[in-house]
Amino acid sequence: MICHMTNVHPRTDIRIRVKEASSLAETLGVPVSLFVQDGLGDETDENGMRVIDTGLVSGGRLRRMSVGAWRMYRAVHKARPKVAHFHDPELIPVGLALKLSGIKVVYDIHEDVPRQIQNKKYLPALIRHPVAWTVEAVEWVAAHIFDGLVPATPRIAERFPAAKTVVVQNFPLLSEWPSVVEANYAQRPEHVAYVGGITRKRGAVEMIQALEVIAERQPVRLQLAGGFQPSGLEVELKALAGWQHVDYRGWASRPEVAQMLGQVRAGLVVLHPTANYPDAYPVKMFEYMAAGLPVIASDFPLWRQIVDGAGCGLLVDPLNPRAIAEAMQWLLDHPEEAEAMGRRGREAVERVYHWEPEAEKLLDLYRRLLGGETREVIG
Repeated sequence: MICHMTNVHPRTDIRIRVKEASSLAETLGVPVSLFVQDGLGDETDENGMRVIDTGLVSGGRLRRMSVGAWRMYRAVHKARPKVAHFHDPELIPVGLALKLSGIKVVYDIHEDVPRQIQNKKYLPALIRHPVAWTVEAVEWVAAHIFDGLVPATPRIAERFPAAKTVVVQNFPLLSEWPSVVEANYAQRPEHVAYVGGITRKRGAVEMIQALEVIAERQPVRLQLAGGFQPSGLEVELKALAGWQHVDYRGWASRPEVAQMLGQVRAGLVVLHPTANYPDAYPVKMFEYMAAGLPVIASDFPLWRQIVDGAGCGLLVDPLNPRAIAEAMQWLLDHPEEAEAMGRRGREAVERVYHWEPEAEKLLDLYRRLLGGETREVIG
């Protein structure tokens, strides 16, 4: 009855599969499928959700946007769902074609794509603004045709018609982050953590350089989990003096991440002031808060409202490794205050920044789209 579509995100994507698709299936009591393009084949998980692989498309972005889009349209059109919910702007033509065939369509807008395009270094500077304007115009027209719009932040929502728009923020699932930690805070080793994509713009270089700075006084280890983007960045980071203080864990499962965060003193989220980052709601920061950790975060106005409002961490200049190191040092030198910050962050997540209220907004949208065709599961 409902299908989610992506040709960019992995089939394990937390927002798409673990939060949105699972919430719809579990509460509305209707079949939900996920259509992907990864070449890993079809599967049905333990909860009965079907994952349908339309086939990995090699040959670059243009082939994915043409051949891949055609495969996605053909597979979803054949399935004839009541609602098709897609997650990538390059699938807008697929969404329009499905809408013309009589299927209700929802566009899930994870990022402010026009603004991202203006910061794409691989695009010649002369064409960035025209391309961004074109994409924004296409989104605006399509938004008035689709049945529902699901932006991930209030800032993104400002560009779309309010009557069709439901902001569904990517806050943590409380069930993934039990409030009982595995070790007393003061007894934990002097470790900090970063989880997520390891890129320059997400502060990878500055985090490693900060380890070198703080090592002048005391060694602090960084528990690092995620993938390098691009892959060549790994060689550069390992050549830095601070890398000797890193425990690299590769890609970690959700339980492994939760266990790791239960054994460190702070979580790092020091993204650069570029692209959408200053106006984005950082998922990892909320996950650190859910794990009861104080955060060391970039000093952006929006993030300052969150961190200062909850009293749950320290804000730094993300381009200054010494400022990051000083924040680490302060938290290590003041364990009682750091632990209290972690408690306040957890309380803020339990009170405001968790998935359940966001899921209810998504469910309300689908109740309107499906009318009386749901079989809601109570309790």
